[in-house]
Amino acid sequence: QVQLVESGGGLVQPGGSLRLSCAASGSTLSFYAMGWFRQAPGKEREAVAAISHIAITTTYADFVKGRFTISRDNAKSTLHLQMNSLKPEDTAVYYCAASRSLAAVTTGNEVDYWGQGTQVTVSS
Repeated sequence: QVQLVESGGGLVQPGGSLRLSCAASGSTLSFYAMGWFRQAPGKEREAVAAISHIAITTTYADFVKGRFTISRDNAKSTLHLQMNSLKPEDTAVYYCAASRSLAAVTTGNEVDYWGQGTQVTVSS
């Protein structure tokens, strides 16, 4: 079992930055590919970014490319999402995910573990 706890969400003005973190426990993080997803009110959950087990591969949704950066520190069992140039449409609950499969955390299908989410609100 892997427990995932997100932090770092909050209220930020358009154009601002936030850094989300996901603390993992219960297993060795390098066993898992990791990803970030988000869900806005009234919308389906969508994939934001994913990173392979030892960070060789990263993928991003088109709507965050050039603005968000996913990273991981397996020694500290943490996953991060640096979000810059935030827009109001980035407002959502952001979820951390872990899976043995990179495809799972890229698509959201058959993810093994989910965090509880952290709220990000971009508003002036």
